[in-house]
Amino acid sequence: MRFNEVLSGLKNYEAGKPIELVVREYGINPKDIIKLASNENPRGCSPKVLEAIKDEVKNASLYPDDSMYELKDGLAKRFNVKSSEVIVGAGSDQVIEFALKAKANPKQGIVMAGITFAMYEVYGMQTGAKIYKTKSQTHNLKELEELLKENKNEIGVLFLCIPNNPLGECLDKEDVFEFIEKVDKDILIVVDGAYQEYAKFKDPKKEISPKELIEKFENTLYLGTFSKAYGLGGMRCGYGIGSEKIIKALHKLRPPFNITTLSLRAGIEALKDEDFVQNAIKENFSEMKRYEKTAKELGFDFIPSYTNFITLNFPEDKNASKIAQIMLEQGIIIRDLSAYGMNAVRVTIGTPEQNTRFFETFTRAYC
Repeated sequence: MRFNEVLSGLKNYEAGKPIELVVREYGINPKDIIKLASNENPRGCSPKVLEAIKDEVKNASLYPDDSMYELKDGLAKRFNVKSSEVIVGAGSDQVIEFALKAKANPKQGIVMAGITFAMYEVYGMQTGAKIYKTKSQTHNLKELEELLKENKNEIGVLFLCIPNNPLGECLDKEDVFEFIEKVDKDILIVVDGAYQEYAKFKDPKKEISPKELIEKFENTLYLGTFSKAYGLGGMRCGYGIGSEKIIKALHKLRPPFNITTLSLRAGIEALKDEDFVQNAIKENFSEMKRYEKTAKELGFDFIPSYTNFITLNFPEDKNASKIAQIMLEQGIIIRDLSAYGMNAVRVTIGTPEQNTRFFETFTRAYC
C-alpha cells in the first residue's frame, strides 16, 4: 500500500515514557516510580476540579456542548478578550495543527528556533511545508529575522515558544514585540504561551498579554493550555486566542466535539481556582532552586528556566543518555535530550518529596 509522500520524512513524536512502560520493563512497583519527564504538574489539579469531573461522569454518554460557550466565556473574561477571539482544542497541540493547515503548504514554509517544541515541525511537515530553523538552539531574534529576510515570500508561519520547551529560556516581552513589528503582516506568528503562567510569576518582563498581543498585531495567535500549571495534562484541553478573522478561519478546520465532556468541565472549573495554580507555581520555583544549587555543587551547567522544568547540561566526560537510563532503572523518569544533539536532560520540577529522591539517585548516577 502506498501512503502520501510526506510521511516518508516524518518521525514519530517521542513523548516522555509512561509509568506503565517502566512497570512492564523493569518490574518496579508503580508506587515507587516518579515521572519527571513530561512537564506535568506533580501536584495534580485543583481538588475542586476533581470533584467537578466526578460529577460530570454521569454525562459521559452525551456529547459536550460544541459551542464550548462557558469555557470560551471563562477564557474571554480571564484575558479580557471576546469569546469570538477564542478557539478550544484537544490540547494546544491541536490548535497548532489548525494554524499550520490554515497557512502552511509546500510554497509557504515555517520558521522556528533551532531547538523548540517538536510538534511545530511534525505538523508542519504533514502540510509539505519546508522547515527553517536558526543555528542557535534558543530563540535568537536576529537569526530569526535573517531567516525571514532570506526566504521572503516563502514563509507562512513563524513560531515563538515563550518560554521555550524543551530548554526553558524566555524572551522579554518588549524584545518580542519589537521583533514582531518587523515581520511581514501576511505571516501568521504563533506565540506559544504554554508556560506563560510560570514565566510571568518569575519575571513580569516576560509576561505576554494575549489581549495586548492580538490588538497590537493582527497576524498573531496566542496559545495556552490547561496541561501545565493547571495540572490537566490528561484532560487534553488547550486554546488559541487571536483576531476574529484568524479564529474564524481556524474554526473551519476544527472537527465537531473535539474535546470531551469531562475535559470541557475540567477547563471551566480550573479557571475558577486561581489560588491552587499560584500556590503550585510558587512551590515550583522554590524547589527549582534546589536543582540550581545541585548543579553548582556538582559542577555542571543549567539553562535558567522560566517554566516547570529545568535543562541540565553535562560536561563531555558525562553521558546524559547513560545517566537518564540509570535513573529510569531506579524508577525515576526524566527526559534525555540527546535526540536534540545535546548532552543534557530535562527534568520536571517535582514535589519536595519527589525532588529529594531525585537528588539522592541522581548524585549516585552522576558521580
